[in-house]
Amino acid sequence: MSDAVIKKEQRLKFGIAPEHLALCPLDGRYSKIGKALSPYFSEYALVKNRVRVEVEWLKFMLENIKSSEILSTFDKSRIPEIEAIYKDFDGTSFTRIKEIEAVTNHDVKAVELFVGEKLKEMGMDNLISFVHFGCTSEDINNTSYATMIKNGIADVWMPAAIKLIDALVKIADENKDVPMLAHTHGQPATPTTVGKEMAVFVSRLTEALKEVKRIQPRGKFNGATGNYSAITVAFPEEDWQELSRKFVEKYLGLNFNPVTTQIENHDYMCHIFDAVRNFNNILLDLDVDMWTYISMEYFKQIPVKTEVGSSTMPHKVNPIRFENSEANVDMSNAILMALSNKLPRSRMQRDLSDSSSQRNIGLAFGYSLQAIEQTLGGLSKVAVNKEKIAEELNNNWEVLAEPIQTLLRKSGRPDAYNLLKDLTRGTKVSKEVIQDFADKTDGILEEDRAKLDTLTPQSYVGLASEIAEGATTRAKELGK
Repeated sequence: MSDAVIKKEQRLKFGIAPEHLALCPLDGRYSKIGKALSPYFSEYALVKNRVRVEVEWLKFMLENIKSSEILSTFDKSRIPEIEAIYKDFDGTSFTRIKEIEAVTNHDVKAVELFVGEKLKEMGMDNLISFVHFGCTSEDINNTSYATMIKNGIADVWMPAAIKLIDALVKIADENKDVPMLAHTHGQPATPTTVGKEMAVFVSRLTEALKEVKRIQPRGKFNGATGNYSAITVAFPEEDWQELSRKFVEKYLGLNFNPVTTQIENHDYMCHIFDAVRNFNNILLDLDVDMWTYISMEYFKQIPVKTEVGSSTMPHKVNPIRFENSEANVDMSNAILMALSNKLPRSRMQRDLSDSSSQRNIGLAFGYSLQAIEQTLGGLSKVAVNKEKIAEELNNNWEVLAEPIQTLLRKSGRPDAYNLLKDLTRGTKVSKEVIQDFADKTDGILEEDRAKLDTLTPQSYVGLASEIAEGATTRAKELGK
């Protein structure tokens, strides 16, 4: 008995689940994420998409090429039978392709031969020679990957990103009028509101998501070195540039790239990956801020009775979800950056180094998705600590030095800044000291003194509420 068989039997005997033996955490600990993206980025998904492209290309030629007697006279009512090769694709189909690949040592050729076998089974032997007709492997690969990226983003990653934004919109809306001491350089600064600071992330993530949506996957279908050479020799009377455009756009639903070498140049991929990386970095900024707000007790974590925060300190409720998100953002960004750096480069008209690289696209989106899910989990378990925030504001009346010196400037006092600097810099200043200074200092216009009588750190938030409301209103349009 082989070692592999023995190990399999041991796994079954001791009940070890396959995900606990996985090398990649997206197939193991984070298998929920892996399962969500597997239909889009797995080897199975790649092979299935290759079959789809081969079948769609044959269908396209049957419906559009008039200069071939075999194609033009084919009974078009049988095209749904050919489409079923893709639509009925399953594990048996995948296994058969892998059996063929074991012989050919060429993954795309295995797909071509598989489609030919299916045509033979249906009695369509005369069409077998038109499978993969005029194509190079990259015609199949680039359009398959483009479809995978397009659908994976639209069906899985984008909804999760929108869900994150929606969660932030809720926090921003509910807390747009809750004043909070701001911090610049880690020091007390002009007050803001909780809602407005969440709205900053709403706005940034919304714009980042718009950029991801804006960049459309592209496809090329022009042969071995991008010149339609073989297919033009076969059917010179056809307008292959226009036919190729039609196929890529109408049959595959992709944007057409008309000028390439053997490969689609992957530039659009780099733009998408960079846009997702930007989204990730904004998410990371949110994670760090939330972690800091929790450490400052501006947000309280809601404990779950059955959970443990520390193996030795029973009191702890750690911000682990935001920390987990940080780690997964770093993993996603590392892969996205590697892909963006690698994929635009190809020796001469083609080399194969992009092939292995592209197989990691799913990992990049998987780690990003895990980060989003963890941040969502963290946001669902925090509450604004209004008492602590109010206490912090009451302990930092020196932040009113800014509006007082601004009103002094308004009246023309050139020493306004220095007056307030001498009073407050590096010093905790009480309410009484601030109000006494404002009452006794000459140069404030009478119509402005009434403002200072009612001005407090809690009320000194400018247009924060309106800014928050505007940002959340714009974000709500994104999901429509």
